[in-house]
Amino acid sequence: MESSLEILHSEFAQLHQQFSTAQLPPNCSLFMKGEYVDYESRVMLKIAFPVENNYLNPMLVMQGGFITAAFDNVFGPLSYLAARTPCTTLDLHTNYIRPITVGDILIITARVISRGQSALHLSAEALNSKGKLIATCTSNMIPLKLP
Repeated sequence: MESSLEILHSEFAQLHQQFSTAQLPPNCSLFMKGEYVDYESRVMLKIAFPVENNYLNPMLVMQGGFITAAFDNVFGPLSYLAARTPCTTLDLHTNYIRPITVGDILIITARVISRGQSALHLSAEALNSKGKLIATCTSNMIPLKLP
């Protein structure tokens, strides 16, 4: 039986054949050193991001923009896999609950809440390594109609 990550890599390979110019993972995700943790085909994706010094604000906690970028780095591939085509973000709404510090891991679990012909609605939670809620985020994405 295939593991969830084997299924993920298989689906990415299929999409790469169809959209060979897409870079997966993109440079922004590589920069944040995201590591795939779990995947449920076309429904859920979990990625862990280390909290590094480069992501800290003056209060020495992960800057909100980097937390939102981490959410976007999960929503992007999940929407691509769910819609079976590249998508563009219509909006992204983040709610910050508590800080996360250097050396911890930001673990984001995103889910497709609704998938239609013209839009996807996604929701996600970010937890630290102790399972405490750091932030939540929602996004609406539009599948691109490519030739």
